[in-house]
Amino acid sequence: MNKQTLIFVISAPGGTGKNTLTDMLCEEFDSVKRSISFTTRQPRGQEINGVDYFFISKKDFKERIKEKEFLEYAEIYGEYYGTSKLYVAKILKEKKHAILVIDVQGAQKVKKLIPAVFIFLMPPSMEELKRRLCTRNADSEEKINERIKVAKEELKQAKYYDYVIVNDDLKVAYDTLRSIIIAEENKNRSI
Repeated sequence: MNKQTLIFVISAPGGTGKNTLTDMLCEEFDSVKRSISFTTRQPRGQEINGVDYFFISKKDFKERIKEKEFLEYAEIYGEYYGTSKLYVAKILKEKKHAILVIDVQGAQKVKKLIPAVFIFLMPPSMEELKRRLCTRNADSEEKINERIKVAKEELKQAKYYDYVIVNDDLKVAYDTLRSIIIAEENKNRSI
């Protein structure tokens, strides 16, 4: 691993596969670690506190905002999500690259604050995205339609990212993502 640790920001509409791809990356490389976000939403399915997210109350989240504990935070679908400054610093102190899986609002905030590599994952089509959201069985039809509407707006932000990956084939998307990590890890930053 290169001596310099990096921060990678991965954004994508819900259902695009950002968590799946990030998990694959963390499994393969000891040099990367996903930052675990804080959220006020309830756990879904098999999600575990401290593994998938840190699940906290809105009162606790708002207190952390006042204490300026978040690198970035956003309200999405009525729930709060945020990235802990201390958690990211801990990853970097471990001499690992930090992977922040955050929405486009959060990415815009991070871009103004710190140097990072920005990666946007796109669904192959809106029809496929809707199909994926429906097969997750996590949301009502109304919530899925809301997510599709938000996704259309999020896709407009892809042009502000360093890399854009279309996830129409998981293996190809993963190979592209891992290639970006390897290339950035070996990039000559002294010039």
